[in-house]
Amino acid sequence: MNPSPAWTQPATAIVTGGGSGIGLAVAQRLSTEGAAVAVFDIDAAVAAAEKIGADGGRATGCLVDVTDRAQIDAAVSKVCETLGPPTILVNSAGLDGFERFLDISAESWARILAVNLTGTFDCCQAVVPHMIDAGWGRIVNISSSSGQTGSSRMAHYSAAKAGVIGFTKALAHELGPRGITVNTIPPGSIDTPMLRRTEQRGFLGAGIAALGATLPVRRVGQPEDIATACAFLTREDAGYITGQVIGVNGGRIR
Repeated sequence: MNPSPAWTQPATAIVTGGGSGIGLAVAQRLSTEGAAVAVFDIDAAVAAAEKIGADGGRATGCLVDVTDRAQIDAAVSKVCETLGPPTILVNSAGLDGFERFLDISAESWARILAVNLTGTFDCCQAVVPHMIDAGWGRIVNISSSSGQTGSSRMAHYSAAKAGVIGFTKALAHELGPRGITVNTIPPGSIDTPMLRRTEQRGFLGAGIAALGATLPVRRVGQPEDIATACAFLTREDAGYITGQVIGVNGGRIR
């Protein structure tokens, strides 16, 4: 697949959590724009990469648990060997949790932060050296509107995603002089397997459709809505946008 006008040079992207939901949509979109894509996922990476390949893209799947730094480092090395050094990173791997504050165990708190916040840190730290070598890079961290407003029974998740927002802003300051932009997208309610599981567990009140009806656009989002914004932020001509929180939420205000 030839490079698209999105980049003047061939681009290699890593998308964590790329096996389903938002991550898969992002991986597919970046592929259609001309990037070679490495899908990192705990279980569905290979199938997602095969799907992208069947659609004409260039992709590889890496089974990666983002709480395991050794797995991250090994997968990044594989990407360099098979697709080339990564200059685009989208951190979409995530884990939610619904527990009353006083019921959150130390183990649950640590697990939610390990996946959502520390995993984002480790993936960035593993990939940024390649961006520095290239003198160019794009990082998009998928946070959450819960990190902006808080969510009942999600103190650990909200804290982790708020941490992603703060981390993004700090990293943007440090990496901007290197030609690397760092932005975050906090999605609102997006129709993903995670949201469907939340509905099935009874944590969405009257359900997804009713939730969508409360938003100004009168619907919940689709993974492709996030992928569109993400693809824009990774473009070469988005280089003056960094340290930003780009809400893609249908107008959600709380």
